Amino acid sequence: MPELPEVETTRRAIAPFIEGKTITEVLVRNAGLRWPVQPELEMFLPGQRIMSVDRRGKYLLVRCGSGTLILHLGMSGRLSVVPAATPAGKHDHLDILLENSIALRFNDPRRFGTALWTDGDPLQHPLLVKLGPEPLEEGFDDDYLFTKSRNRTVAVKQFIMDSHTVVGVGNIYANEALYRAGMRPERPAGKLSETDCRRLVITIREVLRAAIAEGGTTIRDFRVGEEQTGYFAVQLKVYGRAGAPCPTCGTPIVMHRQGGRSTYFCSRCQN
Repeated sequence: MPELPEVETTRRAIAPFIEGKTITEVLVRNAGLRWPVQPELEMFLPGQRIMSVDRRGKYLLVRCGSGTLILHLGMSGRLSVVPAATPAGKHDHLDILLENSIALRFNDPRRFGTALWTDGDPLQHPLLVKLGPEPLEEGFDDDYLFTKSRNRTVAVKQFIMDSHTVVGVGNIYANEALYRAGMRPERPAGKLSETDCRRLVITIREVLRAAIAEGGTTIRDFRVGEEQTGYFAVQLKVYGRAGAPCPTCGTPIVMHRQGGRSTYFCSRCQN
């Protein structure tokens, strides 16, 4: 599933091509996404000028003159900018045609993605209003994380993956941040000290910034445009490396299931 770095990579890839452009037509080929595409999109969007492309968590916000298109890539979705005349493929469900004869195309083989229109404040939309702070912005700091973790018995890995705690820390990045912080994934969140929280905020930011800089982590089905992305995979220290030597101490990396997800850690470096 595309996570925050992959979504941010997508935002940066498409924004230069579509910002400032006027939408001329919308083609909905298959409305059956996670939530059905509103038929009104074909009436609302033509004539709208795209003001900006922003991101909130894993949601892309295509802000127009009188509303916002909220996009989520789901499990396997991708956005590409293509010539408007490019023939559609089997899973190309939505095209937003622009004045310069290009199209923003949404492809989603598994159809867990989302394309919703709102004419209100998108940050108050039910899908976004309860999200936690952005991990790379000022609202996410050690004081916040320490206060949020008090009296919590949930494991720290699940705690930082909860979008109500902080957005965008998916499974891969949670594993990597905890390794860098020297923390066992199963440690109760309520046992974190202020120093622990400070260190964890730093490592979450380090991992996400590095992933964004490298274009995200290689995940099956995730693409930007027509090119496979995900160069950060070569920098992963523990994720997907069960049995391999820890880069720090040489102890074999352990893998177990936690909360239904694969969890990787070093039994010596993390405590």
